[in-house]
Amino acid sequence: MAEETSNPSRYVKLTKEQAPMEEINPGELNQPIDVPQLHVQKCHECGQPLPESYQAPADEPWSTGIFECAKDTESCKTGLFCPCVLFGRNVERVRDDTPWTHPCVCHAIFVEGGLALAVATAALNGMIDPGTTCLICEGLFFSWWMCGIYTGFVRQTLQKKYHLKNSPCDPCMVHCCLHWCALCQEHRELTERLADDTTFVPTAIVNPPPVQTMNASGNDSPGPALPHSTNASEPNRPNLEMLPL
Repeated sequence: MAEETSNPSRYVKLTKEQAPMEEINPGELNQPIDVPQLHVQKCHECGQPLPESYQAPADEPWSTGIFECAKDTESCKTGLFCPCVLFGRNVERVRDDTPWTHPCVCHAIFVEGGLALAVATAALNGMIDPGTTCLICEGLFFSWWMCGIYTGFVRQTLQKKYHLKNSPCDPCMVHCCLHWCALCQEHRELTERLADDTTFVPTAIVNPPPVQTMNASGNDSPGPALPHSTNASEPNRPNLEMLPL
């Protein structure tokens, strides 16, 4: 008691009225704690974790303009006479799991088939009822709009894959207004990108030496012999040989 009186405690005991009252809801103490250091940045396309120093690249320009079809005469001819084939090849390069025949057939049915129907309707203008002609034209416009959306999605996938910007405008609008030029531009871009990815780097090929073992000269097993001493003053020195495993 004397020690407690001489050395009073530095802590003050609070009474029930002085103690702070806090309402704790059920389960409030079991909430997860947000730790910013544990956040992992992931790729929006594949979902794989990215390093901390990763920075998303800015929008890159296209390697060629949309009206520069003459730079690749082969793709220009293919896009002019067989655009369905060129579109199928582009889709196969963008999406590895899609063969080129499926988009080629869809393009041939809806685009080439729609153009053939439009030419036939124009040629038989006087023989077809005006109401039927108007209905066919509306169907053709709707089909062209849907094809523009589908081909625009393919162009948008290509832009996301290589971080390309919209040129000259939205991908769907580009295909609706400049479909053949857009196909040729996408083919040139894919050809150049894939050529850069598959650049051959020569490497030096080094053949390792054969594996050898050491044994006494009394063993009759064949094998290449090491150069040994031929000094006459050491007649009892064992002869060592190297044998492959």
